[in-house]
Amino acid sequence: MSREFTYAGVGVDRELRIKAKGALRFLQRTYDYSRYGGVMQLPYGMIFPFRDGVYLDFVIEGVGTKVLIAQLAGKYDTIGIDGVAMAINDVIRSGARPLAVVDNIHAQVSNPVLVSEWIKGIVRGAIEAECVVPGGEIGDVAELIKGLIEGKGFDMVFASIGEVSKDKIIYGRGLKPGDVVVGLRSSGIHSNGVTLARKVLFKCWGGIYDPFDAPELLERELVYEVLEPTKIYVKPFLRVADEVRVKAAVHVTGDAYLKFDRLMLFSEGVGFEFDNFKPQPIFELIQKAASELGSKISDKEMFKTFNMGWGFAIVVDKQDVDRAVDVLERSGIHAEAIGRVTDTHGIRIFYKGKRIILKR
Repeated sequence: MSREFTYAGVGVDRELRIKAKGALRFLQRTYDYSRYGGVMQLPYGMIFPFRDGVYLDFVIEGVGTKVLIAQLAGKYDTIGIDGVAMAINDVIRSGARPLAVVDNIHAQVSNPVLVSEWIKGIVRGAIEAECVVPGGEIGDVAELIKGLIEGKGFDMVFASIGEVSKDKIIYGRGLKPGDVVVGLRSSGIHSNGVTLARKVLFKCWGGIYDPFDAPELLERELVYEVLEPTKIYVKPFLRVADEVRVKAAVHVTGDAYLKFDRLMLFSEGVGFEFDNFKPQPIFELIQKAASELGSKISDKEMFKTFNMGWGFAIVVDKQDVDRAVDVLERSGIHAEAIGRVTDTHGIRIFYKGKRIILKR
């Protein structure tokens, strides 16, 4: 094989992103303006107090290059679900209940038909998350946005705010060896790693398939499989957090299982091992397509890039696992124990009889 496909190789350089995020330290200059008390650092972001023991969690997220898949499919009524999901699933990690979500869409042109389809998806996602959409913004920026199809280029960014009482904050601290990671089933590729997947799957980006091909591993056309909306975890997660002590919560998005390194910073002396994966066929197809192109995507790169079947995860005490899984299943989401906290620093994956070290 001539080369290996990696996320960095197709334009998403993790190491460079980490260095760039160092600029976030400048934001600390604004923290003195928090009117009701100090800003609190959690593993995946900040929350700030708002009156009467209530904290607010405020996040912003995007859909990324999945907007190109919507254009490729000519189907625009689900991409708004992805936008809502990406923001809302981040908000709940702190234990917060989402209150509202708003969108900022940059469009090549405000085509009324497309706008209507985008908003249909946004509404569906917000209803699933049980939060309001008080407004949004659509800007025509033809010089910036070209897209895949003339006149139909767009980009989506979503912000969401949620509230959590101080006694229900999920701090992500105090993890100990023996704690269990419970995975919540994903709906597929979600909105992460799409840049890498596109380059091996679709002919228009150098891959091997036409959009509406139906590879034998799949039960439908490829473009619709990749377009499947991101799962929204709000209701099952908040229910399990009400009934079981959730020590930490992880939205398995960009950087996939590398995201657990943030928890190691908040609970020193621990690491993670994962050994239960049942990836949907789309993930096998991605690796198969790379192979047919005379290259490969390693299992290690897959676990650094894709959710591999589990789109969200919680960490609970060992004695709470069965109860947590039962609550999640009764809430309509499939869940299983997928790993554990160890006393050895690092992130390790056991998959197909192999041991993969993601981080030492």
